[in-house]
Amino acid sequence: MVTIRIPTPMRSYTDGLKEIVIEGETVATALESLITQYPGVKPHLFDEQGAFRSYVNLFVNDEDIRNLEGQETPISPTDRIMIIPSIAGGATTKLDLPS
Repeated sequence: MVTIRIPTPMRSYTDGLKEIVIEGETVATALESLITQYPGVKPHLFDEQGAFRSYVNLFVNDEDIRNLEGQETPISPTDRIMIIPSIAGGATTKLDLPS
């Protein structure tokens, strides 16, 4: 079983859990298991067509899955998957203001 770390904004969909131990042989199968147990997480990870959302980053241990085999990255029971949503926004600077 592998541990999935749930980011704070998504914990309301996992009964407040920050880590979930789940089965899976690849990142994809672990995510399927996560969604089966906590269906409320699905729209935050996948779009309406079932594609993984581009603003969500996944790491297996310290490696971004985009640098590995993507969702087909194999995982072992001692691995840790971290879901890290991108954060955007900020204050407007003087350079951003219309003249």
